[in-house]
Amino acid sequence: MRIVFVHPNYHSGGAEIAGNWPPAWVAYLAGSLKRAGFDDIHFIDAMTHHVDGETLRARLAELKPDLVGVTSITPSIYAAEEVLSIASEVVPDALRVLGGVHATFMYPQVLTEAPWVDVIVRGEGEEIMVALAEAVRDGRYMADRRKIRGLAFRDGDEIVATAAAPTVKNLDGIAPDWSLIQWDSYIYIPLGVKVAIPNLARGCPFTCSFCSQWKFWRDYRVRDPKKVADEIEDLVDNHGVGFFILADEEPTINKKKFVEFCQELIDRGLNHRVKWGINTRVTDIYRDRDLLKFYREAGLVHISLGTEAAAQMKLDMFNKETTVAQNKEAIRLLREADIFTEAQFIVGLDNETPETLEETYRMAWDWQPDLANWSMYTPWPFTPLFQELGDKVEVFDFSKYNFVTPIMKPEAMTRGELLDGVMKNYRRFYMKKALFHYPWRGTGFRRRYLLGCLKAFLKAGVGRTFYDLGKAGYWGPQTKDKVDFHFDETRKLAPAQVADWEAAAERSRKHRERQEAVREQMKERAETRRKDFVLPEQAHAMACGGGKEQMQEPAE
Repeated sequence: MRIVFVHPNYHSGGAEIAGNWPPAWVAYLAGSLKRAGFDDIHFIDAMTHHVDGETLRARLAELKPDLVGVTSITPSIYAAEEVLSIASEVVPDALRVLGGVHATFMYPQVLTEAPWVDVIVRGEGEEIMVALAEAVRDGRYMADRRKIRGLAFRDGDEIVATAAAPTVKNLDGIAPDWSLIQWDSYIYIPLGVKVAIPNLARGCPFTCSFCSQWKFWRDYRVRDPKKVADEIEDLVDNHGVGFFILADEEPTINKKKFVEFCQELIDRGLNHRVKWGINTRVTDIYRDRDLLKFYREAGLVHISLGTEAAAQMKLDMFNKETTVAQNKEAIRLLREADIFTEAQFIVGLDNETPETLEETYRMAWDWQPDLANWSMYTPWPFTPLFQELGDKVEVFDFSKYNFVTPIMKPEAMTRGELLDGVMKNYRRFYMKKALFHYPWRGTGFRRRYLLGCLKAFLKAGVGRTFYDLGKAGYWGPQTKDKVDFHFDETRKLAPAQVADWEAAAERSRKHRERQEAVREQMKERAETRRKDFVLPEQAHAMACGGGKEQMQEPAE
């Protein structure tokens, strides 16, 4: 049985400015499938190699797969659907499978707009894909598909979602197969070395209203740090990786495991052979302030902080549970430990103004992170925040939900003015950094790394790929009233998706009502018991155990 995975050809001008990122999902799925006996697996990275539709047709016709698998985040969903549309024409007998966070939660929408998608894998894919592949191999997929947990598919006019599959409990049992990756294609521009994206843990205990991590992974699980170090060692020894970024939303949540991982890298001497970076919360940095130099010794050189917003009001809205003062202090602590800091700001809420944009710039310059990013406020369509916004969401072209396109329009600004304000922040911040900081701050690795980051920004700027500026037609402040984001206004929410949301909301409402009814019933019962056990005033108080004598205080 032949399986072909395809990473869709989608580009947005966001994270790509730092280099090409190897699709980790392929390695993790392929590892699980190979352990189950599926060894005829191929991978086409249409994104990194800019594979167009005709070339993809030829590759699929040549490979003749029995199963074509694609994954997608929200902005790449249409590109992923197009891959499977091509597969339906070229290899019509192959099962067409779509996975990823967007399809997991938006399966009614996807199956409505792309009926050629045979089946959607909902949630973590390793165990579900093995069960699905075994059913296809044994010729029982159609007969058993309603029995396989974690799927969604069309059955005539009905959209069927089977029971949710459990999360993968034994993460240490997953052995990713990184051999499918063409490593020369994945270079981290700031250092000019091969880059990988393994993970230490899955899930997140926090419930930020704009995020999907806690919904997709559900429960928080941590791998054995020794197993992760084994994976890093394999990436360094056998694939020449010189830099990695832990894919975790917050790998420092479990302090004990994170410290063990760092120590393992040091004990194996990997800290001298590979550098790495993470995303984390400012509260963890403050908590671990005495360990930051130890983290740096382990090779951790870059930390991206979810500072999110300069105004405390925005932090509260996002349920970030952090303060502006904590953000500044975390950056100071990291600077003292010689760890590069990247501050992330979310801009473009409905109350954004030129003054609030200016405030984020002044705070960024006051805090002095090494890098700063201003990301456009983008409510994922499957998060609580999206549904709370209601009619304020005007754009349903999900290909633009990429954190660089202004999906939301502030009340006091046009989208063009918002983009121009963000570009103004970038220009000022990095021009001053380039002239007065990067070339003169530190020597050796620090200076080389910062100049490498500047090179990445300049490369994306010259190529007009940064923030999709070339596609939008932005060439400076004089063009802010002429930019065109090319929203596909024909894209709308499918009635099936809206109905699914309404049904979920109704279930949540009934669940809350049941909880409230139970609480009231418990209160009533407690009050009844209290009355039943009130003794007459003349009765003596009973001691513990039913006796009338109370325990005496010990003599002095």
